[in-house]
Amino acid sequence: MVQIDLLKSQAESRAASPGRLVVVSNRVPVPTAAGSPPPGGLAVALSGALESQGGLWFGWSGKVATDKDPEVHHQSVGNIDYAVVDLSRRDIDEYYHGFANRVLWPVCHYRLDLADLSRRDVNAYFRVNEQFARRLARLLKPDDVIWVQDYHFIPMASFLRDLGFANKIGFFYHIPWPPSDLAAVIPAYDRILKSFSAYNLIGFQTPVDAENFRACLTRSGVGSDLGGDWVSAFGRKFRAAAFPISIETATFAQDARVAEKNVVVKRTLQSLEGHPLVIGVDRLDYSKGIRERIDSFATFVEKSAAAMKARVTLLQITPKSRSEVPEYAEMQREVAEHVGHVNGRLGDVDWTPVRYVNKAMSRSALAGLYRIAKVGLVTPLRDGMNLVAKEYVAAQNPDDPGVLVLSRFAGAVHEMPEALIVNPYNLEETASAIQRAFEMPLRERKERWRAMMDTIEANDVENWCRVFLHELGGRFEDREVAGATAGAAAGWRVGVPDWTAAGR
Repeated sequence: MVQIDLLKSQAESRAASPGRLVVVSNRVPVPTAAGSPPPGGLAVALSGALESQGGLWFGWSGKVATDKDPEVHHQSVGNIDYAVVDLSRRDIDEYYHGFANRVLWPVCHYRLDLADLSRRDVNAYFRVNEQFARRLARLLKPDDVIWVQDYHFIPMASFLRDLGFANKIGFFYHIPWPPSDLAAVIPAYDRILKSFSAYNLIGFQTPVDAENFRACLTRSGVGSDLGGDWVSAFGRKFRAAAFPISIETATFAQDARVAEKNVVVKRTLQSLEGHPLVIGVDRLDYSKGIRERIDSFATFVEKSAAAMKARVTLLQITPKSRSEVPEYAEMQREVAEHVGHVNGRLGDVDWTPVRYVNKAMSRSALAGLYRIAKVGLVTPLRDGMNLVAKEYVAAQNPDDPGVLVLSRFAGAVHEMPEALIVNPYNLEETASAIQRAFEMPLRERKERWRAMMDTIEANDVENWCRVFLHELGGRFEDREVAGATAGAAAGWRVGVPDWTAAGR
């Protein structure tokens, strides 16, 4: 009898305590030294969740395999086990540079003209996902909660289900999801949709992305909308909802407050000699609208005698990205040449209107540069979220905040309608918004900044992580409560404001 009671107690204890958290991502930020923090807000949030619950972080090492059947490399730091796998050069070319970044990325950013829609790399995408799933399967425990990150690993859950795993598996999609008419051009589209159905919860950046995805299921005839973000497809019930990602708001604000001591910030201030600064920060990518932004700034300068006299400068920081992909290498050359043309046309012997920096900056330097910029120009042509917008707001001086000019096609617009919202394709509209930002009274700047800051303080990256994992444990029977909880806790506001920078 005592033995039975002991076994019962042990079973109840296991049921009450959560299993490990297993994070799957394309790149894994394995610490370079014991105890060193991983870079970036997302990595910090996920590592915090893994550390508190105990967990495993699994994915690609970022290295080229030298063996035909590479082993899983393990490293443990604190309460986190890191497990990474090398990929062959062929797999990197076909799965990563191929299907992931030359098919899914352009289609999901509405750039069908740049997508390679041949089926050449489709098999590699599913093959590599199956390889990862089989290696991960050897490391999983029955009560593990699995959280898969981003478009590289859409089929991951379906392969784990095929291997017999019934664990809770969530997925967060970091980039936009397009309307059904666009999404349907993806090679193996039906198989991609079926792969999504293997998850218990799918998170998107905005309500629009989630609605687009649910519409893909219903319009293709493979699913039905059950209400409360729940859908039924391919014999499974699962949720597809908005969970807008965020930043370490308080930490970034503190970084900005002390960044005046940063060498880069000091040198920049000295070189400006009191002249105003506009800042743009983007990875080099065609979705960011960098050329359109430069042209909008040039239009602002040309139409504003005051801007010309004040020697306003645009600092565009654009680290290189995916240089192995031909389209990106060409873009790097074109943007640099375009900046040269603009500076040649508008500049003077003592003034360079556009400063173009083609390398990464430290977190401290970025925070300080955001803080001294009077205008943050965040104008992507299409973005899942765009955390630069949130970083710019977090970095501002509450007593004299700058003004955020934000594209209506950035996911951040759903949380930050107090920014000056623009159509980045309309150069005149964006130029007018820059002008208005410089003319905006202090009281209005403070009001707009305070509203946006309240939002990103309430929904920081830790809250995003906590809410998603909480909702991953929800059941279909709890759909009304779960849907309301996710929306309120995540802090998003549905709908894009029906006004532009020039009209409000």
